[in-house]
Amino acid sequence: MKFSIFQESRIGGRHHNEDRLGYRYTSDALVMVLADGLGGHGHGEVAAETAVRSIIGAFDRHAKPRLINPSHFLADAMAGAHMAILAQSGIRQLDDLPRTTCVACVVQDGVAIWVHAGDSRLYLLRQGKVLTQTHDHSRVQTLVDEGALPAAGARSHPARNVLTSCLGSDQQPRFEFSEKTPLMRGDLLVMCSDGVWGPLANDAPLLALSRQDAVKAAPGLLDHIESVAGAGRDNLSLILLAWESGSHVAQSATLPLANPESTKETT
Repeated sequence: MKFSIFQESRIGGRHHNEDRLGYRYTSDALVMVLADGLGGHGHGEVAAETAVRSIIGAFDRHAKPRLINPSHFLADAMAGAHMAILAQSGIRQLDDLPRTTCVACVVQDGVAIWVHAGDSRLYLLRQGKVLTQTHDHSRVQTLVDEGALPAAGARSHPARNVLTSCLGSDQQPRFEFSEKTPLMRGDLLVMCSDGVWGPLANDAPLLALSRQDAVKAAPGLLDHIESVAGAGRDNLSLILLAWESGSHVAQSATLPLANPESTKETT
């Protein structure tokens, strides 16, 4: 298992960063998690941090060094993160339920599978094209799916931040799983909060990562997005994995980044 990985979270133009992100790997398996806390409900950072820590903690318990069934792991880990957020609400005696989006991805045996709730996204880029991406759980996306709103109007719609699924709500979240997707050398897995994809008029800046050293280019992408988004920009968070098939690496691990910062690593 050979890959390079980059992650960074920036506060943008906000007073607090409610995004959290992290990854962990063994010799045989890797998990990446990104969560965007919902500020409108209060304590979004509590929900996001709980989700990341819960899922990576589950990986630590079950990847020895392989996961028996990555699909089942993701289903159980997401459900566990949701329950952990509800528990935190009670422990902290919060006035409102803290909520967060979440996208998590496992890579094992050169095959990626991911799950999400909300509008934080995962893109799989291959040879300069978007091979596939997650489907937003939002009211605006529902309108687009129903033909009531053109896709071009979705990014500027006033209800674009209204979600139809998230972790931490008093309603059971809806999880959407990908197919098992074999990775090819040069593939890029890009996970990001809406602070990254929201200000972009199209996918061209993301696709440009495929034409260069993506890990080195990632900070420049975030600089560009901050410039486009302007002073009122949202928190913006990104995990980027550049996949290379072949080599096997010795077992090692990283700490989950509960606090926003930048990390680059090659294995």
